[in-house]
Amino acid sequence: MSRTGTKVLERRVGGRPTREEAEARDARLLDVATRLFMERGFDGTSIDAVAEAAGISKPTVYARYDDKRDLFAAVLRKRIRDWLAPLSAAAEAQATEAKPKSIKTTLHELSRHMIAYTLAPEAGACQRILSAQAVQFPELAKLANEEGWLRAVRGVSSIMRQSAARGEIKVHDPELAAHMFLNLVLGHSKRLALYGIATDPETEERHRKAAVDFFLNGIRSK
Repeated sequence: MSRTGTKVLERRVGGRPTREEAEARDARLLDVATRLFMERGFDGTSIDAVAEAAGISKPTVYARYDDKRDLFAAVLRKRIRDWLAPLSAAAEAQATEAKPKSIKTTLHELSRHMIAYTLAPEAGACQRILSAQAVQFPELAKLANEEGWLRAVRGVSSIMRQSAARGEIKVHDPELAAHMFLNLVLGHSKRLALYGIATDPETEERHRKAAVDFFLNGIRSK
């Protein structure tokens, strides 16, 4: 869309966009901010650059976000939501469906999604930004932990509770088991992504499958 076209989203009689236009504008802003942060890093990205690339005025950006840290936090939250979406759906299915998928199938599917997302170039760039900004903006790392990791733990532990209630597995502490599962399955991939190390998909798939099977054996999957 041309810059002239994008400006239409901000202009209406009285200068106020419709709700749909505002939502489209905000989504475009986050998409552009994500791309620039991942390409240029935190220090190399400015509000000016994001506004220009998105075809949105600076005052409009500042009306939505206080500063660059606030904008990056919004980018981080969106990435977390996308990462957690399959996990939330799986936990709901385990709780509501009459015949949900087995714990083995569920954990293999979830781990495949999580690792693919973790190994994407954008994920590694995001991890590096969090590490580089940890001292100046510790609240960003806190956000990633509380809204990302801990919510993932709760989702996996919910799946395990449901599976245990059906007699499919035996697990005494679902939350601890969820921590172990996520560390076991994602630890290797997160390190690769953080340091930008390329990985062979077949090797990573073997590692993922072995990690999930090892975990399932540990919780005595039937």
